[in-house]
Amino acid sequence: MRSKCASKYALAKVFILILACLGTFKVSGQNKSGKYVNPFGVMSVTAGVGVAYYMGDLTDGVNMKHLGLGPSISLGGLYRLTEHVSARGEIRFYKVSADQKYSKNAQNNLSFKTFNPDINLGIQADLFSFNSQASINPYLFGGVGFTLLNPKAKIDGEWHSLAPLTTEAVKYKRLPLVFTAGIGVSIKTTERLSLGLELCNNFLNSDYLDDVSTVYPNPDQLPSDLARRLSDRSPEIGLEPRQPGWNRGSAKSKDSYLFFQVRGTYLIGNRMQAKERKKTRCPKF
Repeated sequence: MRSKCASKYALAKVFILILACLGTFKVSGQNKSGKYVNPFGVMSVTAGVGVAYYMGDLTDGVNMKHLGLGPSISLGGLYRLTEHVSARGEIRFYKVSADQKYSKNAQNNLSFKTFNPDINLGIQADLFSFNSQASINPYLFGGVGFTLLNPKAKIDGEWHSLAPLTTEAVKYKRLPLVFTAGIGVSIKTTERLSLGLELCNNFLNSDYLDDVSTVYPNPDQLPSDLARRLSDRSPEIGLEPRQPGWNRGSAKSKDSYLFFQVRGTYLIGNRMQAKERKKTRCPKF
């Protein structure tokens, strides 16, 4: 359990150290225009691309040779509420996978992959105020949303969706809640565009991201031969079938997935700023 917890927070510790170093840079303390801008209602669009990492029943620590990383992408927006706080919303897509042949529980021989969408709404809190026009701005964020579970496994050369097969004789929710918490840093590159890095952990209110949670069921409870084969895959590697009630996973801790992304934020502004821009445009001849 200790190694699992340590793996969850190792990347977070490294990222916090990076932010601490960045925070030593000089930060601009004035709005370039010299005028105060009411931050409420200022909007930005965001996009991110990076990697996703799975933490669940099919891993028992960090295996650097077989991390099971997959892509993660996000598209969303920020709506400024105060000098430091913005409402935040995103739609995201991520792919993760794992195979027990690279773990201490290789005898179970379970594996999965999944490509899922999720939607997330929350709050972002910047260290420096909107009107300070900080060149480097660390932030924290948190949110809640939903993700669609679609774990798959490969057998006889074909991929099969696992949820409809009820491999543990349990019909679980495929649209569970997701609680998100993370840290990031935004670096201003132009008046409107900022680039940065972001690390976030997404905690599922489910233990079935990987279709594995509790114990091996009685095979007679499963709906088909395919379900029985994908429920207990030990015979594929020459071992005796698992007995009903033996541990297939552990329901003590639920699954989660981690994102590390490069982010872009483009400032759109608000209605007042749009009117001011129109006034300053050069007249057409």
